[in-house]
Amino acid sequence: MTARRPYPSNLSDARWALVQPTLTAWRNDRATRALAFGRPPEHSVRDLLDAILYVDRTGIPWRYLPHDYPPRQTAYAYFPHWQNDGVFAQLNGLLRRLVRTTEGRGAEPTACIVGSQSVKTSTNVPKTSQGIDPAKKIIGRKRSIVTDTLGLLLAVLVTAASVQDGTAGRHLLTQIASDHPTVTKAWADMGYKNAVVEHGAALGIDVDIVRRDPATKGFVVQPRRWVVERTLGWLMNHRRPARDYEALPARSEAMIHIAMISLMPRHLTGENTPTWRGA
Repeated sequence: MTARRPYPSNLSDARWALVQPTLTAWRNDRATRALAFGRPPEHSVRDLLDAILYVDRTGIPWRYLPHDYPPRQTAYAYFPHWQNDGVFAQLNGLLRRLVRTTEGRGAEPTACIVGSQSVKTSTNVPKTSQGIDPAKKIIGRKRSIVTDTLGLLLAVLVTAASVQDGTAGRHLLTQIASDHPTVTKAWADMGYKNAVVEHGAALGIDVDIVRRDPATKGFVVQPRRWVVERTLGWLMNHRRPARDYEALPARSEAMIHIAMISLMPRHLTGENTPTWRGA
């Protein structure tokens, strides 16, 4: 592509260097198979990732992708390919380990925090994947996440908003025990008590329920749980996750991974993250 003025969401050279090996390895593997059919790649993976980051950051529909990116049909086609091949999850894990090491922590966490957030959905989201969260009075979907003690994403599960926290929590703890066997401690709110605590114990994870003091009124920062709430706030700085626009829950999970992929390289390179007003 011809040189263009970069958008605020585009990767700088320093940030691109952090993710380039993973995407280049994926491209080389795919290109080997594609060449057998006489179809060499036409667009760089950097331009394609920049296009996806732009959609995640700005919240625009794919058809509104600026013309100086690869064609929106191409960018949209790569998005599910990378999600299905686990590229976004792989990049999230790589960057998380780099951030933890930079902060003087072990590459793998030993403790985690569980939380959830219900969000409204757009009109293109199938009703079969939506539900009602009676506590939040929201019709839509629920994103349940697990973070480490720095607030970095370990696991995400998108369900109908009607799914109980306990159900999602058991699923996530099973995933954590499998993917992060070093985790032995977890904190969660009252929505995850009883069955989740018992399930965690069976997996070797001590789940501690953070209880709100009934004497307090209004907003009060909860010990440990504020970390996962901050991460949910980070997601809201990306307009695509501010409302669930994805037809498939797996694509919605990918958008959350992409938001973290956008955030962590800036932390590693010391570059500022533009806000909505500054973008």
